[in-house]
Amino acid sequence: MEYSMFERLPLRSQTESLAKDGIVLGRRQYKEWQVTLYSLNGVFVELWAGKAAQVISTFKKSANAVAVVDPYIEQVDFQDFLTPDF
Repeated sequence: MEYSMFERLPLRSQTESLAKDGIVLGRRQYKEWQVTLYSLNGVFVELWAGKAAQVISTFKKSANAVAVVDPYIEQVDFQDFLTPDF
């Protein structure tokens, strides 16, 4: 699905598309919100889930990738990416 088409979908359809085609890159807590960062068709998408609401925000393709993923860095366990030397 093209990025601009995704933005025009109703929230429910956006959520379904993220579940089906999105790749979870990270999760973080911000106040009362659970924020999940996805990669979807070459763009970053955040799903903000609260007790009474969900909000989906997309980043422009020109967004600085380092700035987008920076809030998630603390939750990444880099040990998972290292292979032990034998």
